[in-house]
Amino acid sequence: MKQQIGELNEKSLHASLKAWYARPGDQVEVEVDGYVVDILQNGQLIEIQTGNFSSVKEKFRRLARTHDLKLVYPIAQEKWLYKLPKADWEGPRRRKSPKRGRVEEIFRELVSFPDLILSDHFTLEVVMIQEEEVRKFTGRKMWWRNGWEPVERRLLQVLDQRIFHSPEGIGELLPEDLPVEFTTRDLAQALNGPRWLGQKMAYCLRKVGFLTQVGKKGRSNLYIVSSAGRT
Repeated sequence: MKQQIGELNEKSLHASLKAWYARPGDQVEVEVDGYVVDILQNGQLIEIQTGNFSSVKEKFRRLARTHDLKLVYPIAQEKWLYKLPKADWEGPRRRKSPKRGRVEEIFRELVSFPDLILSDHFTLEVVMIQEEEVRKFTGRKMWWRNGWEPVERRLLQVLDQRIFHSPEGIGELLPEDLPVEFTTRDLAQALNGPRWLGQKMAYCLRKVGFLTQVGKKGRSNLYIVSSAGRT
């Protein structure tokens, strides 16, 4: 089935990144094998995904079989929160979020198809950005935002790009100060991040052969860097 986003429904962040990556002579919104692809650049397909990967898993798997495919995923290293006025007499409010995104957050989505990194046709590019998140008050009782819902993400600036072609490349995100044998709790602590991040990272790196499960420590799996992952 032909799948497309359509220009009228395209979100601001996606549109801005597509314009940032496109070069003169590129084809934009081009149909390839029944799918609409963001950019065709010198024979390479460039797809920009600002949401979850599970919804495009089949599309990317099929395209990467016979085409060079680059998947671009933005992570907000810096974020500004822009709250629209609740009433006509109020003005908007803008402040910088204390949270800072990090490249390791790619594992949140990569769990949908970690094995694609094994393909010679597939490249993953994480683009670190400064973004503005526009929020609108709806009054819905969402405890973490007190009724404010995000309605738009805007690109302010591209800060950095990290490109991954192989398990060894993505494995470089593993912290250097891990013990030889470690659990996902150890990994999360070394990352100074939440447990879910350690779990998703370990899952992806094990699926691509960079980590090997060697036993248990209580109820937790024990991992080591595999021989293929050692330099």
